[in-house]
Amino acid sequence: MKKVHIISAALLLITLLAVSVLSGCADENQDKLKVVTSTSLISSIVDRIGGDLVDVVNIIPPAQCPGHFDISPGDVQKLADAALFLMHGWQGEKFTEDLIASADNPDLTVVSINVQGNWMTPPVYQQAVDTITAALVQVDAENAANYEKSASGLKDIINSKGAEIQNRLAEKNLAGVNVMCADQQMEFVKWTGLNVVEIFGRPDTFTPQVTKELVDKGRQENVGLIIDNLQSGQDAGAGLAEELGCTRIILSNFPGGFDDTETWEKAIDKNIALILDAIAG
Repeated sequence: MKKVHIISAALLLITLLAVSVLSGCADENQDKLKVVTSTSLISSIVDRIGGDLVDVVNIIPPAQCPGHFDISPGDVQKLADAALFLMHGWQGEKFTEDLIASADNPDLTVVSINVQGNWMTPPVYQQAVDTITAALVQVDAENAANYEKSASGLKDIINSKGAEIQNRLAEKNLAGVNVMCADQQMEFVKWTGLNVVEIFGRPDTFTPQVTKELVDKGRQENVGLIIDNLQSGQDAGAGLAEELGCTRIILSNFPGGFDDTETWEKAIDKNIALILDAIAG
Protein backbone atom coordinates (compact mmCIF):
# COMPACT_ATOMS: atom_id res chain seq x y z
CA MET A 1 0.00 0.00 0.00
CA LYS A 2 2.83 2.37 0.82
CA LYS A 3 4.30 1.81 -2.64
CA VAL A 4 0.92 2.60 -4.23
CA HIS A 5 0.68 5.87 -2.30
CA ILE A 6 4.17 6.87 -3.41
CA ILE A 7 3.35 6.20 -7.07
CA SER A 8 0.06 8.09 -6.78
CA ALA A 9 1.81 11.07 -5.20
CA ALA A 10 4.43 11.06 -7.94
CA LEU A 11 1.78 10.98 -10.65
CA LEU A 12 -0.06 13.84 -8.96
CA LEU A 13 3.13 15.90 -8.80
CA ILE A 14 3.85 15.29 -12.51
CA THR A 15 0.30 16.29 -13.41
CA LEU A 16 0.51 19.49 -11.39
CA LEU A 17 3.83 20.38 -12.99
CA ALA A 18 2.42 19.75 -16.48
CA VAL A 19 -0.62 21.91 -15.78
CA SER A 20 1.64 24.64 -14.43
CA VAL A 21 3.87 24.58 -17.52
CA LEU A 22 0.93 24.56 -19.91
CA SER A 23 -0.75 27.39 -18.01
CA GLY A 24 2.43 29.39 -18.19
CA CYS A 25 2.58 28.88 -21.96
CA ALA A 26 -1.05 29.88 -22.31
CA ASP A 27 -0.51 33.02 -20.27
CA GLU A 28 2.56 33.88 -22.32
CA ASN A 29 0.67 33.55 -25.60
CA GLN A 30 -2.26 35.54 -24.25
CA ASP A 31 0.09 38.40 -23.37
CA LYS A 32 1.29 38.68 -26.97
CA LEU A 33 -0.36 41.01 -29.45
CA LYS A 34 -2.21 38.80 -31.92
CA VAL A 35 -1.62 40.12 -35.42
CA VAL A 36 -2.98 38.78 -38.70
CA THR A 37 -1.43 39.92 -42.00
CA SER A 38 -2.66 39.57 -45.56
CA THR A 39 0.76 38.79 -47.12
CA SER A 40 4.27 37.74 -46.18
CA LEU A 41 5.55 41.21 -47.10
CA ILE A 42 3.75 42.53 -44.03
CA SER A 43 4.25 39.52 -41.76
CA SER A 44 8.01 39.50 -42.41
CA ILE A 45 8.19 43.04 -41.02
CA VAL A 46 5.82 42.47 -38.08
CA ASP A 47 7.81 39.42 -37.04
CA ARG A 48 11.09 41.38 -37.06
CA ILE A 49 9.70 44.45 -35.29
CA GLY A 50 7.46 42.67 -32.82
CA GLY A 51 9.67 39.72 -31.89
CA ASP A 52 8.46 38.07 -28.70
CA LEU A 53 5.81 40.74 -28.21
CA VAL A 54 3.64 39.58 -31.10
CA ASP A 55 1.98 36.44 -32.34
CA VAL A 56 1.73 36.95 -36.11
CA VAL A 57 -0.23 34.79 -38.53
CA ASN A 58 -0.20 35.33 -42.29
CA ILE A 59 -3.09 34.49 -44.63
CA ILE A 60 -2.02 34.42 -48.29
CA PRO A 61 0.77 31.91 -49.09
CA PRO A 62 3.83 33.83 -50.37
CA ALA A 63 3.95 32.05 -53.73
CA GLN A 64 0.29 32.79 -54.48
CA CYS A 65 -1.20 35.85 -56.16
CA PRO A 66 -3.19 38.00 -53.69
CA GLY A 67 -5.73 38.65 -56.40
CA HIS A 68 -6.57 34.95 -56.75
CA PHE A 69 -7.11 33.94 -53.15
CA ASP A 70 -10.22 32.41 -51.61
CA ILE A 71 -10.83 32.67 -47.87
CA SER A 72 -11.45 29.59 -45.73
CA PRO A 73 -13.17 29.08 -42.36
CA GLY A 74 -9.70 28.88 -40.83
CA ASP A 75 -8.88 32.36 -42.10
CA VAL A 76 -12.06 33.72 -40.55
CA GLN A 77 -11.10 32.19 -37.21
CA LYS A 78 -7.66 33.79 -37.37
CA LEU A 79 -9.28 37.21 -37.56
CA ALA A 80 -11.87 36.36 -34.93
CA ASP A 81 -9.02 35.74 -32.45
CA ALA A 82 -6.84 38.70 -33.47
CA ALA A 83 -6.40 42.21 -32.12
CA LEU A 84 -4.88 43.68 -35.28
CA PHE A 85 -5.29 42.98 -39.00
CA LEU A 86 -2.74 44.52 -41.36
CA MET A 87 -3.47 44.44 -45.08
CA HIS A 88 -2.23 46.22 -48.19
CA GLY A 89 -5.58 47.45 -49.44
CA TRP A 90 -4.69 46.51 -53.00
CA GLN A 91 -7.54 46.07 -55.45
CA GLY A 92 -6.58 42.40 -55.59
CA GLU A 93 -7.33 42.05 -51.89
CA LYS A 94 -11.09 42.46 -52.20
CA PHE A 95 -11.51 39.24 -50.21
CA THR A 96 -10.57 41.16 -47.06
CA GLU A 97 -13.95 42.90 -46.88
CA ASP A 98 -15.82 39.59 -46.63
CA LEU A 99 -13.16 38.21 -44.29
CA ILE A 100 -13.48 41.08 -41.82
CA ALA A 101 -17.27 40.92 -41.89
CA SER A 102 -17.29 37.15 -41.35
CA ALA A 103 -14.89 37.37 -38.40
CA ASP A 104 -17.38 39.59 -36.55
CA ASN A 105 -14.69 40.74 -34.11
CA PRO A 106 -15.62 44.10 -32.51
CA ASP A 107 -12.20 44.28 -30.83
CA LEU A 108 -10.30 43.97 -34.12
CA THR A 109 -8.33 46.97 -35.37
CA VAL A 110 -7.93 46.98 -39.15
CA VAL A 111 -5.12 49.00 -40.72
CA SER A 112 -4.47 49.35 -44.44
CA ILE A 113 -0.75 49.69 -45.12
CA ASN A 114 -0.89 52.08 -48.06
CA VAL A 115 2.74 51.94 -49.16
CA GLN A 116 2.99 52.22 -52.93
CA GLY A 117 5.70 50.66 -55.05
CA ASN A 118 7.56 47.38 -55.14
CA TRP A 119 8.35 46.34 -51.57
CA MET A 120 11.36 44.30 -52.67
CA THR A 121 13.22 47.56 -53.36
CA PRO A 122 15.00 48.89 -50.21
CA PRO A 123 13.47 52.41 -50.17
CA VAL A 124 9.91 51.10 -50.37
CA TYR A 125 10.54 48.36 -47.83
CA GLN A 126 11.92 50.94 -45.40
CA GLN A 127 8.79 53.04 -45.83
CA ALA A 128 6.72 49.93 -45.09
CA VAL A 129 8.70 49.37 -41.89
CA ASP A 130 7.82 52.88 -40.67
CA THR A 131 4.13 52.47 -41.53
CA ILE A 132 3.80 49.06 -39.90
CA THR A 133 5.67 50.25 -36.79
CA ALA A 134 3.15 53.08 -36.43
CA ALA A 135 0.30 50.57 -36.68
CA LEU A 136 1.77 48.38 -33.94
CA VAL A 137 2.30 51.39 -31.69
CA GLN A 138 -1.29 52.48 -32.32
CA VAL A 139 -2.71 49.33 -30.74
CA ASP A 140 0.08 48.61 -28.26
CA ALA A 141 1.49 51.94 -27.09
CA GLU A 142 2.90 50.32 -23.95
CA ASN A 143 5.58 48.61 -26.06
CA ALA A 144 6.17 51.54 -28.42
CA ALA A 145 9.84 51.93 -27.46
CA ASN A 146 10.56 48.27 -28.18
CA TYR A 147 8.87 48.39 -31.57
CA GLU A 148 10.63 51.58 -32.56
CA LYS A 149 14.04 50.27 -31.48
CA SER A 150 13.57 47.07 -33.50
CA ALA A 151 12.34 49.06 -36.49
CA SER A 152 15.44 51.26 -36.38
CA GLY A 153 17.66 48.19 -36.36
CA LEU A 154 15.75 46.64 -39.25
CA LYS A 155 16.07 49.80 -41.33
CA ASP A 156 19.82 49.73 -40.74
CA ILE A 157 19.87 46.18 -42.09
CA ILE A 158 17.85 47.23 -45.14
CA ASN A 159 20.22 50.15 -45.81
CA SER A 160 23.23 47.89 -45.52
CA LYS A 161 21.78 45.20 -47.76
CA GLY A 162 20.70 47.72 -50.39
CA ALA A 163 24.16 49.32 -50.48
CA GLU A 164 25.84 45.94 -50.66
CA ILE A 165 23.70 44.89 -53.63
CA GLN A 166 24.16 48.19 -55.45
CA ASN A 167 27.93 47.87 -55.06
CA ARG A 168 27.83 44.38 -56.54
CA LEU A 169 25.60 45.44 -59.41
CA ALA A 170 27.76 48.48 -60.17
CA GLU A 171 30.49 46.09 -61.32
CA LYS A 172 28.17 44.74 -64.02
CA ASN A 173 26.98 46.51 -67.15
CA LEU A 174 23.30 45.95 -66.38
CA ALA A 175 22.24 49.08 -68.27
CA GLY A 176 23.42 47.34 -71.41
CA VAL A 177 21.09 44.38 -70.88
CA ASN A 178 17.73 44.92 -72.56
CA VAL A 179 14.89 43.09 -70.82
CA MET A 180 11.16 42.57 -71.01
CA CYS A 181 9.53 41.84 -67.68
CA ALA A 182 6.22 41.21 -65.94
CA ASP A 183 4.59 44.50 -64.98
CA GLN A 184 4.67 43.53 -61.27
CA GLN A 185 8.48 43.25 -61.47
CA MET A 186 9.14 46.47 -63.37
CA GLU A 187 10.08 48.71 -60.42
CA PHE A 188 12.41 46.14 -58.88
CA VAL A 189 14.06 45.32 -62.20
CA LYS A 190 14.64 49.02 -62.90
CA TRP A 191 16.13 49.42 -59.41
CA THR A 192 18.76 46.82 -60.31
CA GLY A 193 19.83 48.91 -63.30
CA LEU A 194 18.61 46.57 -66.05
CA ASN A 195 17.18 48.34 -69.10
CA VAL A 196 13.46 47.59 -69.26
CA VAL A 197 12.28 48.08 -72.84
CA GLU A 198 8.79 46.64 -72.38
CA ILE A 199 6.49 45.10 -69.78
CA PHE A 200 3.77 42.47 -70.06
CA GLY A 201 0.79 41.34 -67.99
CA ARG A 202 -0.58 38.06 -66.71
CA PRO A 203 -0.86 35.02 -69.03
CA ASP A 204 -4.55 35.73 -69.67
CA THR A 205 -3.65 39.06 -71.32
CA PHE A 206 -1.62 37.37 -74.06
CA THR A 207 -3.89 37.58 -77.09
CA PRO A 208 -2.32 36.68 -80.47
CA GLN A 209 -2.02 40.40 -81.27
CA VAL A 210 -0.38 41.24 -77.94
CA THR A 211 2.05 38.35 -78.33
CA LYS A 212 3.02 39.46 -81.85
CA GLU A 213 3.61 43.03 -80.71
CA LEU A 214 5.78 41.89 -77.81
CA VAL A 215 7.83 39.57 -80.00
CA ASP A 216 8.32 42.32 -82.59
CA LYS A 217 9.40 44.76 -79.87
CA GLY A 218 11.75 42.18 -78.40
CA ARG A 219 13.48 41.63 -81.73
CA GLN A 220 13.64 45.35 -82.47
CA GLU A 221 15.25 46.08 -79.08
CA ASN A 222 17.51 43.03 -79.11
CA VAL A 223 16.08 41.78 -75.81
CA GLY A 224 18.37 39.31 -74.07
CA LEU A 225 16.38 38.50 -70.94
CA ILE A 226 12.73 37.83 -70.10
CA ILE A 227 11.72 38.22 -66.44
CA ASP A 228 8.53 36.63 -65.13
CA ASN A 229 6.85 37.19 -61.78
CA LEU A 230 6.26 34.13 -59.59
CA GLN A 231 3.03 35.40 -58.05
CA SER A 232 1.24 36.65 -61.17
CA GLY A 233 1.63 33.74 -63.57
CA GLN A 234 5.20 32.55 -63.68
CA ASP A 235 5.00 31.23 -67.25
CA ALA A 236 3.62 34.40 -68.85
CA GLY A 237 6.88 35.15 -70.65
CA ALA A 238 7.82 31.58 -71.54
CA GLY A 239 6.54 31.86 -75.11
CA LEU A 240 8.30 35.19 -75.60
CA ALA A 241 11.63 33.77 -74.49
CA GLU A 242 11.19 30.83 -76.85
CA GLU A 243 10.33 33.08 -79.80
CA LEU A 244 13.21 35.45 -79.08
CA GLY A 245 15.67 32.69 -78.25
CA CYS A 246 16.73 34.38 -75.03
CA THR A 247 17.13 33.53 -71.35
CA ARG A 248 14.13 33.66 -69.01
CA ILE A 249 14.09 33.85 -65.21
CA ILE A 250 11.35 34.02 -62.58
CA LEU A 251 11.61 36.47 -59.68
CA SER A 252 9.52 36.70 -56.52
CA ASN A 253 7.85 39.76 -55.03
CA PHE A 254 7.29 38.18 -51.61
CA PRO A 255 9.54 36.76 -48.89
CA GLY A 256 9.02 33.00 -48.77
CA GLY A 257 8.04 32.69 -52.42
CA PHE A 258 11.05 30.45 -52.99
CA ASP A 259 12.52 27.94 -50.55
CA ASP A 260 14.76 29.44 -47.85
CA THR A 261 13.70 33.03 -48.58
CA GLU A 262 11.56 33.68 -45.53
CA THR A 263 13.15 37.08 -44.85
CA TRP A 264 13.33 40.12 -47.12
CA GLU A 265 17.12 39.89 -47.20
CA LYS A 266 17.06 36.28 -48.36
CA ALA A 267 14.33 37.00 -50.89
CA ILE A 268 16.17 39.92 -52.49
CA ASP A 269 19.45 37.98 -52.48
CA LYS A 270 17.70 35.15 -54.34
CA ASN A 271 16.35 37.55 -56.96
CA ILE A 272 19.74 39.18 -57.46
CA ALA A 273 21.46 35.78 -57.73
CA LEU A 274 19.00 34.74 -60.44
CA ILE A 275 19.66 37.95 -62.39
CA LEU A 276 23.45 37.69 -62.13
CA ASP A 277 23.42 34.02 -63.11
CA ALA A 278 21.27 34.87 -66.13
CA ILE A 279 23.49 37.65 -67.45
CA ALA A 280 26.63 35.62 -66.77
CA GLY A 281 25.30 32.81 -68.93
